[in-house]
Amino acid sequence: MRAITVRHPLHHRTYHAIAKTISKVPSSSTKSPEKGHRYVQEPIRLCKDLKSLLQIHGHLIASGFQQDHSTIAHLINSYTLFHQCTLARSTFDSVVNPSVILWNSMIRAYSRSSLFREAIEMYHSMLEKGLEPDNYTFTFVLKACTGALDFHEGTQIHQEIASKQLECDVFIGTGLVDMYSKLGDLDSARKVFDKMTKKDIASWNAMIAGLSQSSNFSQALEIFRSMQMEGLQPDSVSLLNLAPAVCKLADIDICKSIHAYVVRRSIFGSVLNSLIDMYSKCGEVNIARQIFDKMRVQDDVSWATMMAGYVHNGCFPKVLLLLDKMKQNNIKMSKVSIVSALLAAAEMRDIERGKEVHNYALQLGAISDITIATPVVSMYAKCGEIKKAKKLFLSLHGRDLVAWSSFLSSVVQAGYPIEALSIFQEMQHEGFKPDTVTLTSVISVCAEISYLRIGKSIHCYVIKSGMDSDISIVTTLISMYTKCELFTHAMTLFNRMQYKDVVIWNTLMNGFTRYGDPCHALEMFYRLQLNGIQPNGGTMVSLVSACTLLVDHDLGMYFHGKIEKSGFESDTHVKVALMDMYAKCGRLFSAETLFYSTKTVKDEVSWNVMIAGYIHNRCPNEAISTFNQMKLENVKPSLFTFVTILPAVSYLSVLREGMAFHACIIQMGFMSNTLAGNSLIDMYAKCGQLIYSEKCFQDMENKDIVSWNSMLSGYAMHGQADRAITLFSLMQENILFDSVSFLSVLSACRHAGLVQEGMVIFQSMCEKHRLEPNMEHYACMVDLLGRAGLFDEVLSLIQKMPTEPNAEVWGALLGACKMHSNVKLGEVALRNLLNLEPRNPVHYVVLSDIYAQCGRWIDARMTRSNLNEHGLKKSPGCSWSSFLRWLSELRHGKKENLNELMASKLQQLQSEACQASQFVAKHGTSYYKQLLEQNKQYIQEPPTVEK
Repeated sequence: MRAITVRHPLHHRTYHAIAKTISKVPSSSTKSPEKGHRYVQEPIRLCKDLKSLLQIHGHLIASGFQQDHSTIAHLINSYTLFHQCTLARSTFDSVVNPSVILWNSMIRAYSRSSLFREAIEMYHSMLEKGLEPDNYTFTFVLKACTGALDFHEGTQIHQEIASKQLECDVFIGTGLVDMYSKLGDLDSARKVFDKMTKKDIASWNAMIAGLSQSSNFSQALEIFRSMQMEGLQPDSVSLLNLAPAVCKLADIDICKSIHAYVVRRSIFGSVLNSLIDMYSKCGEVNIARQIFDKMRVQDDVSWATMMAGYVHNGCFPKVLLLLDKMKQNNIKMSKVSIVSALLAAAEMRDIERGKEVHNYALQLGAISDITIATPVVSMYAKCGEIKKAKKLFLSLHGRDLVAWSSFLSSVVQAGYPIEALSIFQEMQHEGFKPDTVTLTSVISVCAEISYLRIGKSIHCYVIKSGMDSDISIVTTLISMYTKCELFTHAMTLFNRMQYKDVVIWNTLMNGFTRYGDPCHALEMFYRLQLNGIQPNGGTMVSLVSACTLLVDHDLGMYFHGKIEKSGFESDTHVKVALMDMYAKCGRLFSAETLFYSTKTVKDEVSWNVMIAGYIHNRCPNEAISTFNQMKLENVKPSLFTFVTILPAVSYLSVLREGMAFHACIIQMGFMSNTLAGNSLIDMYAKCGQLIYSEKCFQDMENKDIVSWNSMLSGYAMHGQADRAITLFSLMQENILFDSVSFLSVLSACRHAGLVQEGMVIFQSMCEKHRLEPNMEHYACMVDLLGRAGLFDEVLSLIQKMPTEPNAEVWGALLGACKMHSNVKLGEVALRNLLNLEPRNPVHYVVLSDIYAQCGRWIDARMTRSNLNEHGLKKSPGCSWSSFLRWLSELRHGKKENLNELMASKLQQLQSEACQASQFVAKHGTSYYKQLLEQNKQYIQEPPTVEK
């Protein structure tokens, strides 16, 4: 039943002209009934609206024209085109004994209207009437089975087809291939396809489409090549069906070959959209943009595909630029465009652009669509507006499991693990059973905040639900146990897994390296090779990270060689790990070589690692310079970038730079993040601005234990012992403390000389809170007691230590002996220090000073002589008077150059600080304005140098 599309003059006639034509046809054309029927069928086929079709149908009935089954079939098909399946069925039912043609027409009508179940029922009714289905019947009912996703019915019909030996029919065979492919049975699809003696382009296209969407997508290319070997030229459908396979393979050479074929054959239209998608998935988003810009007609699909391509490649600013261009050209956004724009705004934490897209979706009335509403909620969550995100989410109608999982994942990514657990509980209360995606998100949350009890409960749920064989869940559980340092549990899970892919091996290796056990990570790599598993880029990252922990440059270079041989050097993650390894091993030049040899655009992670490398090697000026270069290359800094660069500010104590970074953090919407707040507290404390540390701490909504410890450390650093003890008392009330907390408060007591308070706190740490003190705690207590001259207590404490004291403990005792001129204990401390650090000249100098204080000049000279005999030399100090004398000489020697240099530099500082001041004054709170006001000395007019 193939409709013949013929252009006819009746196309432009009114209904009255058509009716007049029909009226001329005799009711019983004995001479040529077929000619009369064809004369009637033509206007039915040419109807452009339902009203005309109804009038023609009514006129046929009124005129008493004898309608044959072919005419009825035309009426049924026409009603279906106007989505009037009920009228089509009424027309069918008006026939007393419908023929197979009419049954076929009705089955097809139901399939066209997506009423697949009704189409299958129609097929069974036809069989019950004793009618024999023909080739068209099977073709139409197979489409119905495909649409209904009814595999059982499809296989039964296939058996009927096989019994009639119709499998080789090109239309039926294509229908079977299409059905099996879409129902996921690729083996059966391939068997039918291979049996077909004759295949047309539609048959090949169906097989290509099925394989492209499957896990065997590489076979789609083989079929595509075989089709050409058989002499068939691919059409636009062939290329569209092949596109998903090329996207999954991410093979740029194949992509370019298809592009060349498209150009040679002048195949354009929707194929160009597929090319944009293919190039984007292959990482060549710039070529994709060139195709997009050269398109004569850019429809909404073209814009949506280009935006999705930018999202896939992490080019989020370009997505928002495309959004602006769409607005300028008054192009209506599709759902895909809206979702892409929301994802970009979320990743850039650009709440204003996100709200703009949200309002656009509201105007379109698209917000009721769960596929759009979900990314809107995620956008608000990632931008830190959790309350608004939750309110919007709870107002959504038809929240499904996907929406819950997406919202939960967004809250996790935004850094709100406690809120994520609360959402998980609400989801369960509403009767949703968590799926694999949800469980992996929640397990990750438990790992992040060390909620091991809840993590174990979820593990139990996984076992009861029979999901303990799911490799993604098991991998996440292993990751959780390693993060909680329960490696025995992790290894038990790992050993129980019958099938272990490379990802699960990598997870365990990452766990060992993350928690300082690189030797076990290397051992796991050895076992991985013995099991015949091929390492991937993730494996190499773990191995290089292990070398970083070992500070083993030679081993790192060995793995670098293996990486080059295996072809993993182009992997961004591997290159970043190598840069980090070289920087941490003190080979900054090698790290810089790798960094600057990157041909493609360097991503934000590469810049972060380079900045961290400079800070690790005590090059804070280079770190700040690299940050500025990063901005010049239009790479947007992330939250981690600011967290990485702020220690450089602390190291140099450049408050102006710190204020500028603070302004950027506010501008980019990172202030709500706990990590940013913690870094700012630490930075301001180390720059001498404790008042701003306190303000940042007070304004934080989500404080973690690091926040409290940072503030406590700030008080200790500034000798504010009373405030430190008060804050520590609050921490104890909220059960928010760890060994670092005790170290900070003990340090504060040491600086203030609060011996009694320090002893009470140290005792409570051991006895009340059952925390094991480490060497730093003991060194702090030795210093505290030693400064007070309580040497008996010091010796008693050292004797009670569970392990041998290290150099830090003996060094604290030696310093106390110098303060109180205790020669006897000083000599004991020096002997122990020489065993631990024989090449450290400072210890000899301190003991020599003790001898000198006691008038034992001969012993002092002998100690200094021992220093020289061992070939040791103390680095000379540099006083401020020496520095000022050098500066004076410089001023008198090169006045003009210095004046120009200072004027230029200070003008630059003035401009940058004024920009920060303007931003903070506009967006910040009052204390940021006060901060700028109180630090005007950093933006004064540049001084002049006398000539």
